[in-house]
Amino acid sequence: MARKSVYSNPNCNSDSFLFTSESVTMGHPDKICDRISDSILDAMLAQDPKSRVACETMVKNGMVMVSGEITSKAAVDIPTIVRETIKQIVYTDPAMGFDYESCAVVVNLDKQSPDISQGVTEGQGLHKEQGAGDQGIMFGYACRETPELMPMPIQLAHDLTIKLEKARQTRKLPWLRPDGKTQVTVEYKDAKPKRIHTVVVSTQHDPSVSHKTLRKQIIEKVILPVLPKRLVDKNIVFHVNPTGRFVIGGPHGDCGLTGRKIIVDTYGGRGRHGGGAFSGKDPTKVDRTASYMARYIAKNIVSANLADACEVQLSYAIGVAEPISVMINTEGTAKISEKKISEIVRKLFPMTPKGMINHLKLARPIYAQTSYGGHFGRNLPDFTWEKTDMVNALRKAAGLNKN
Repeated sequence: MARKSVYSNPNCNSDSFLFTSESVTMGHPDKICDRISDSILDAMLAQDPKSRVACETMVKNGMVMVSGEITSKAAVDIPTIVRETIKQIVYTDPAMGFDYESCAVVVNLDKQSPDISQGVTEGQGLHKEQGAGDQGIMFGYACRETPELMPMPIQLAHDLTIKLEKARQTRKLPWLRPDGKTQVTVEYKDAKPKRIHTVVVSTQHDPSVSHKTLRKQIIEKVILPVLPKRLVDKNIVFHVNPTGRFVIGGPHGDCGLTGRKIIVDTYGGRGRHGGGAFSGKDPTKVDRTASYMARYIAKNIVSANLADACEVQLSYAIGVAEPISVMINTEGTAKISEKKISEIVRKLFPMTPKGMINHLKLARPIYAQTSYGGHFGRNLPDFTWEKTDMVNALRKAAGLNKN
């Protein structure tokens, strides 16, 4: 029996509702931390693809603290990586209260626990196959709302932060500073996007620019070029720096931590989230790898026209290779039974840690670029989990033609 979409509003007879998602720029304090952690991971993997990395970063005022557990043959100058990463984000001016040259870098790292290591290392532990690095649940999601097969609110929020970044980096808007946030509210009718209801952009800026000038140029040069024209009407609401001023930002204005933007990293609140962060974790950590595989599976299912929307849940036990469970939820849009789709998925997709790492080519230094703009919905060459190369295999297994 087809199920009603979980995004229908049970309190509204018209099936009209609002859904909101947010994104943040690479200069946001939490995203600085994600990028530092992933840059350290990349440096380790570049020298030793079998590196075990669980790297956490905190930034505040003039200090960066790097902590966690790393076991690797790599010899990496972590303070240099930290400073270079901060420089790339363009925290280069001491007037902003945080810059790459003067910040203190504190490093407090230990090795991975041997009790965990024996469950992850092939041939050790109770199970001889390479097991999951932890227990947990992971989700992947895809739908037809955008060409990227992402929910529209989070995709537009990311598009806005990327546009904001480009305006800063090219100095098209020379008064922009690195910290910033976007938020997009979409009005849905019968579970489909009808119009853009509200857009919020809060961006750090030089003290010299007036709020009037900032608002006008952000709307004209950042917001309107990004939004689909067919979904913009005269009733759209813009909130641009709604406090009136955003000069103090970045780590000078707020403490940042790795892994604190997990909803920004995924689907903006659509679908579900298992709770595990991604950044700073090597691919033996199923928090990251199984989430990438779940997105890959969901996107291929939708691309293969087996469903119009798909959420995949995978679950694991520490030290055990095979997933404990595989769940497919198509929100009532499946063209064949969800049970059949689940059986096909189990047959076609590798879901052990070793299988996922090999299939998606994850033991490479590719992760710093995931730390801003979202982990999903970006068709970059290294984002193997965004490929739709399993479409024909899925359709064949489902008994459907290739077209």
